Amino acid sequence: MSAVIEIAGLRKTFHTLRQGRRIAVDGFDMLVEAGQVHGFLGPNGSGKTTTLRALLGLVRPDAGRMRVLGAESPEHLPDVAGRVGAIVESPQFFANFTAHRTLRLLALAGGVPTARVDEVLEQVGLRDRGDERVKGYSLGMKQRLAVASALLKSPELLILDEPANGLDPAGIREMRDLTRSLAEAGVTVLLSSHILAEIQLICDHVTIVSRGRRVAYGPVEEVLAGFDQHQWRVRVADPEQAGQLLGRAGLSVTVAPDHLVVTGVQDPETISRTLGEQGMWVRELVPLRPDLESVFLELTGDHEHVAVPRQVDGAPPNDGVIDLDVRESREVDA
Repeated sequence: MSAVIEIAGLRKTFHTLRQGRRIAVDGFDMLVEAGQVHGFLGPNGSGKTTTLRALLGLVRPDAGRMRVLGAESPEHLPDVAGRVGAIVESPQFFANFTAHRTLRLLALAGGVPTARVDEVLEQVGLRDRGDERVKGYSLGMKQRLAVASALLKSPELLILDEPANGLDPAGIREMRDLTRSLAEAGVTVLLSSHILAEIQLICDHVTIVSRGRRVAYGPVEEVLAGFDQHQWRVRVADPEQAGQLLGRAGLSVTVAPDHLVVTGVQDPETISRTLGEQGMWVRELVPLRPDLESVFLELTGDHEHVAVPRQVDGAPPNDGVIDLDVRESREVDA
């Protein structure tokens, strides 16, 4: 697969009167390949938006190399700008303009056929509200309008920063369906969002950033598998007795009032057989798999010991293999 976005060693420092020197992005790497729906995750202040702004030529980085659709950014970004659609941070529109007029002006300015206006309004569910003034729109409707503006050029690459912001559950589901349909049509999507359950449903690959540095990357399932402790929730008539039996068998067990959790067991038959041999029958045996939210919190919540990707010998940085090494992170000047 060909690379659509390549970032290597990106670094950006800001100087402010209140905070002084602040490193926003610190040697960040990212690779997004054609056809991916790629989730870009990180806490507030982790460098996500700064990275996207640098990639799109909105801020100039201090160091690093970036390519978008094969073109060096920002030097040759104008050569491919017509193939990229993006919304970054909170979009702003003229309050007294209608959505239809707003998109028509953007289409004319970008050399896009105005017939696309009705098409994109239909795509984002605003076709029946296109003649209303933007000042009467809810936050979610404004977000839909922003996505519509990014779709005007029928882009090959779509960059969406918090597209579900302000949407109700039905709107979030519609945005998910839209993202999937675009991916099926061959559009590469880079999606930044705080709704981690949605990222897990939509995205096939993910990059997680903390304090301006990449802390995990790769296919979503492989990232999750790297944090799988092979835990099982077990319900029996007497959890305390079951815990003692399993403990004597050499298993790691945590006993709760109505169940117990067994850790480090690959084959659940080990649990059921150990208890069954002592006449204790299992009522429930359920795997406890990590989700993206738990992995995200583990990677970004403890900044003293952060899981950092380690390169596999002979493999490219983003080859889809997760090899996580726990090492002490260094503090960043703020």
